Amino acid sequence: MMQSNSLWAPMMSREYCDHLIDLLAPWGEVTAKAMFGGYGMYRQGQIFAILVDDTLYFKVDDQTQADYEATGSEPFTYEAKGKHVAMSYWQVPLDALDDPDMLLSWAEKAYQAARRSKNKKKLKASKR
Repeated sequence: MMQSNSLWAPMMSREYCDHLIDLLAPWGEVTAKAMFGGYGMYRQGQIFAILVDDTLYFKVDDQTQADYEATGSEPFTYEAKGKHVAMSYWQVPLDALDDPDMLLSWAEKAYQAARRSKNKKKLKASKR
């Protein structure tokens, strides 16, 4: 996993989460809810990011994953039943953490990916 040289990396999770919410404020209201030892970050009720061990991960889909891969980013993984499971959340490019405008651009991509994912799930459910 990539390590951040950002000035904000050493902060405790809640402080860092609040800092990220402040950085995202020009984009619109972002809220966070504690979950699984980290935080889920929401915009307009839609989860678009997770913060785990002071690492920010944004939602990806088929349309955005290559952008993350091109930066050397990696997916969030966890271990279940002895296997590593990758989720559709990828580490935010480190440059974006030090550039508020870039962070907002990546956040918008993540939000749109989350909305597309939600719409896909609705379509699948309605076809049953």
